[in-house]
Amino acid sequence: MAGYLSEDDYGMELVLDLYGCDPQKIRSKETLKLFVDELCKLIGMEKYGSCYLPYFGLNSKHTAGYSLLQFIETSSITGHFAEATNAAYINIFSCREFDPEKAAEFTKEFFKANQIKKSLYIRH
Repeated sequence: MAGYLSEDDYGMELVLDLYGCDPQKIRSKETLKLFVDELCKLIGMEKYGSCYLPYFGLNSKHTAGYSLLQFIETSSITGHFAEATNAAYINIFSCREFDPEKAAEFTKEFFKANQIKKSLYIRH
């Protein structure tokens, strides 16, 4: 893995916007838990506690769906799943380096997304 972080950096955050996701995957609580488990294994992150996965936002068609929060020993993984548009918005933030390309490709394949937009931020 290429060195993304220097000694002076605090951490890194990968922001993924996925479009055209498999509707069944983003609507299944068990599938979303499986995603978190497999992603953590892939990028070598240790989960801290259980995945918080409420279904809410029902006051607007635009916001209805699951959201997830998984604390990891080095920060967190969050996700929001928009059922109206079959989109997923995932953030992986960690003070320990991980492979963002591997994480992005896995996430795109897992949700069978037609399109992905990714941004990597180095936190100082």
